[in-house]
Amino acid sequence: MNIPETRYAKTADGVHIAYQMLGNGPPDLVYVPWEYSNIEVNWELPRVANFLHTLSQHSRVIQLDCRGIGASDRGTGPATPTLEARMDDIRAVMDAAGTDRACLFGVENGATLIFAFAASHPDRTAGIITFGAQAAGLSYDDYPWGWDHDEWGAWLDRVEQDWGSGAFVRDLAEVVSPSLAGDPAYLRTLGKMLRLAAGPGDAAAHDRIQRDTDVRHVLSSIQAPTLLLHRTGDRLEPVEQSYYIAEQIAGAKVIELEGVDHFGPLDDALPHMTAFLRSIRDHESAFDRVLATVLFTDIVDSTVRASELGDRDWRALLERHDEVVRAMLGRYRGVEVDTVGDGFFATFDGPARAVRCAQAIVEAVRALGIEVRAGCHTGEIETTGGKVGGLAVHIGARVGAMAGPNEVLVSQTVKDLVAGSGLTFEDAGEHELKGVPDRWHLYRVGDPA
Repeated sequence: MNIPETRYAKTADGVHIAYQMLGNGPPDLVYVPWEYSNIEVNWELPRVANFLHTLSQHSRVIQLDCRGIGASDRGTGPATPTLEARMDDIRAVMDAAGTDRACLFGVENGATLIFAFAASHPDRTAGIITFGAQAAGLSYDDYPWGWDHDEWGAWLDRVEQDWGSGAFVRDLAEVVSPSLAGDPAYLRTLGKMLRLAAGPGDAAAHDRIQRDTDVRHVLSSIQAPTLLLHRTGDRLEPVEQSYYIAEQIAGAKVIELEGVDHFGPLDDALPHMTAFLRSIRDHESAFDRVLATVLFTDIVDSTVRASELGDRDWRALLERHDEVVRAMLGRYRGVEVDTVGDGFFATFDGPARAVRCAQAIVEAVRALGIEVRAGCHTGEIETTGGKVGGLAVHIGARVGAMAGPNEVLVSQTVKDLVAGSGLTFEDAGEHELKGVPDRWHLYRVGDPA
């Protein structure tokens, strides 16, 4: 069996992402595995290897290890595995592989990642296929399939104490691949994959990110054709999760597969996947909606300052303010949409960058003797005729207007999407936003330190 060469794509923040390509498109299929991945070891699991080779007869398969996992760069700093950073990993690999648009295939929390990517980059997403998908790591009243904090605590303790040991591997196999749990060769290779995917500390760090990530709020923004495959007896991720997700994504389809394996043989999934790939092969769409994070900033008491300084000095100060804000937008890859009075309206393709940009603006203009307020919200925006609009824009503007001097406020959606970023939040309570339905839970961003 021919094993493809491992290559490396370099992200904008300098992280090397390992990937492999096999087969010929169209379409291209980007495979984002569950978090305990190593693309080299995949070929030592016969059923996974056969699955990939068969799939490559119907598409060009591009499989990758996201940052901090497997054959990709590890460490701290830019390799911190936030949802936003891992979306950049997919984009970097697609660029390196020369594909502008691909179908995305995600397993478990790999599905979580591709949901966020598809909503943020509809122009690059031809379709979505998931297996054993989840949308949130924790359990909620309207999403009871996650684990509670005690269950997560017990799991994280086990990871740090027993990661990769024989007992750990056997117990994990009984849950994720019961049909193979009695196969000594499989257990040996699974243990090897775990140990080569991450060390105990890195594995626990990734699991904490999985615990805290929640993409339920972005599902309705997904436009791509979506197929959710799930085993009826999955012991780790109940099949009800895929039905919940399908209800949020317009036109999504769930196919139940027999069996209890969460991670294991996928032969029976192949006919459904190849039929789906055929159905989207020639599909072309024009997208005018995209998930984005909006940022609004505004100078506090600008009228008073203008009166104190006089027109000439105020214009000079305002020009300097604008230069600083634009410099920060460039640093954090924001797109300036408009200047609103003495404030700015910008969009970002990642919420953590938007929040950090807001913090940087607050700090940078303070040196000019100016206080600003800022607000961020992530939601679906409309791009028509070069103009940006939609309810998410109105919400972002209202959130920004409620912030105090030198304060950054964000919506619940932003907070849920930046798990693992190092950002901290204080509960700012529920509020009514003028002209926006319902009450909105807001959070105050903690000091950058």
